[in-house]
Amino acid sequence: MKNLQLPLTKDWFDLTKSGQKTEDYRDITPRFCNRFLFYEGQEKPIWWWKSLIEFSSSNRIEAISTNICFTFKQFENNIMTLGYPKKTNTEKILTLEHKGIEIREGNPEWGAELGKFYFVIKHGKIL
Repeated sequence: MKNLQLPLTKDWFDLTKSGQKTEDYRDITPRFCNRFLFYEGQEKPIWWWKSLIEFSSSNRIEAISTNICFTFKQFENNIMTLGYPKKTNTEKILTLEHKGIEIREGNPEWGAELGKFYFVIKHGKIL
C-alpha cells in the first residue's frame, strides 16, 4: 500500500504537527479525483469528474456519490510536508496514521470555505 504525500504551508504544518489540526482539505478537481478515487474499481474516464465537481459545492453530494460508483483509494500513512523538502530534512516531514478520506464540508478554522465540499483527509496519531 502506498503513502499519501501532500505539501502544507507553515501555519497548517505547525497545527498538524502539534496535533490540533486532525484533517486536511483538497479541492474536488480532476487532479485530486485521480489521486484519491477509483471509478468502478479501475482508472477513471474523464467524463465522470464533471458530475462530481459540478455538485461539490451543493448539498447534493450524497446523491452524486450514490449515482457515481467510486471508491476511495487506500493509503498506509499520510506524509505531510512543509513545502517540498529534501527527503533528508526530517524537521519538515510529518508521518501520520491514515484514517481515510471523505467528501464533506471542512472546518473554516482550518482553512475551509464555509459551505464548500472538499476531499477531507483524516489524520490519526503521529508515527
